[in-house]
Amino acid sequence: METPDLHNLPINPNPPSIMHIDLNSYFATIEQQANKHLRGKPVLIAAYDSPRGCVVAPSKEAKKAGIKVGNRVLEARLIAPNAVVRTPDTALIRDAHVKFNKICRDYSPNVVPKSIDELVIDFAGMDYYLKDRSLTEIAQEIKGRIQKEVGEWVTCSVGISTNRFLAKVAASYQKPDGLVVIDQTNILKIYSTMELTDLPYIKYKNQARLKEAGIFTIADFLQADAEVLKARVFESVNGYAWYKRIRGWEVDAIEFARKSFGQDYMLQKVTRDPKVLAQILLKLCEKMGRRLRRHGNVAYRIHTSCIFVDRTWWHQQKKFRSPMYTTLELFRAAQYILDLRPDEIKKIAKISVSCYDLAPSKSSQISLFEDAENKMRKVSDALDEINNRYGEFVITPAAMMSMDKTVVDRIAFGAVKEIQDLYESYS
Repeated sequence: METPDLHNLPINPNPPSIMHIDLNSYFATIEQQANKHLRGKPVLIAAYDSPRGCVVAPSKEAKKAGIKVGNRVLEARLIAPNAVVRTPDTALIRDAHVKFNKICRDYSPNVVPKSIDELVIDFAGMDYYLKDRSLTEIAQEIKGRIQKEVGEWVTCSVGISTNRFLAKVAASYQKPDGLVVIDQTNILKIYSTMELTDLPYIKYKNQARLKEAGIFTIADFLQADAEVLKARVFESVNGYAWYKRIRGWEVDAIEFARKSFGQDYMLQKVTRDPKVLAQILLKLCEKMGRRLRRHGNVAYRIHTSCIFVDRTWWHQQKKFRSPMYTTLELFRAAQYILDLRPDEIKKIAKISVSCYDLAPSKSSQISLFEDAENKMRKVSDALDEINNRYGEFVITPAAMMSMDKTVVDRIAFGAVKEIQDLYESYS
C-alpha cells in the first residue's frame, strides 16, 4: 500500500509487521544469570567499581530501589547499601547477544540490531509465514526461547507495530517483560497516557521546540500540520519524517554505509604522562585497526580528541597522503595529532581516536621485490588472524605489554557497527 499524501495523513491502517525486542536490564541481568547468588539482589554494573564510578546498568531490583543510570557508585550505595557492584563482563554480554540474534533470525531474515540489547525483526512480505499464527504468538515463543537458550533469568519486552518507531514505543510501554501491540485501534489510547518525552528521541531540546510551536501533548503533535513541523519545529525535512513516524508510517528503515571506525576510553586515573597516554592511544589504535582491516579498508584521515580534567575539550583531524592500514601507521598519525594539543600540562580524563575517508584496501601478491610497507601489512593481517582465533591481544606490540588493565574492554550500548563486527568475529 502506498503512503497517502502528507495532507491529512491518517494513522497507518496496515497490519503490524515490525517487532522490537528489548532485553531487560541487560548488563546486570546477564551478570545475575551467570551468578545465581546475585539474583533478586540490587546489582549495579559500573564502568569502575570505585566510589566515583558511573553506574551504566542497574538491575531491575536496583531500579525499584531508585537507582538510575548515571548515578555514582557512592550515591547508589547510599540508596541501596546492600547493592552489589560489578564491572561489565564483556565476554558474557557479547555471547548472550549472539545467542539472542540467532534466535531472532530463525523467524525472519530481516533482523536489524539497534544496540547490544535491542533487535528489530521485520516481517513485511512474510504473509505465508504468518498465515497460521500471529506476531503475538511468535513473540511469546521468542520470549520463551530467550529464557531457555540465553538464560532463565533473562526477560525481554516486546513491541509490535506498523513501523520501527511505534514498535519501540510499544516495547518500552510495559517494562519489564511486557508484550504490547500498537495499531490504529489503540494508538490514540496509548498516546493519551504518555508525555512528549516518553517518545523515543523526543528529549528536552525537541520538547522545547515543540512547545514553542504550541505543541504540548502527543495529541497536539498528531494534530500539527506537516509544514509547521518542517518549518517551525524541526526546521528541516525531518519535520515531514516526524509527521509520518508518529502515525505509524515507516521512515526509519535505512541502513547507512560505514564511514568511520573509532575507539575512546575514559581514564580511570587522569594523567598527562606522555608515556601512559601513548600506551593508551596505541591500544585504541590496535582495536580500531583490527576493525578497519576486518572490513578490508584503509583510512586517509585521523581524528584525535581528548577531554581534560577541567571538562574542556580539544580535538583535531588531519588528512594524510598515504593510506593507513596497520596499527603502527594509525598510531603514528594519531600520536602526531595528539602532540599538537595546546594544553600539554592539563591532565586528560578521556581520549578518543577515529579514522575515516575510507577506501578498499588493495591486496597484492607476495613477491621478492615487494616494499617494506606491503610486508608490514601482511604481517599485520597474520597477527589479526592469530588474535581472532585465539583471543584478543594474544600477540601485541611490545609497548602494550602489561596493559591488561589499561583500556579495559567496553561495550557501547548503541554501537550498531561494533555489533556487526561482533557477528563477523563469531562467524
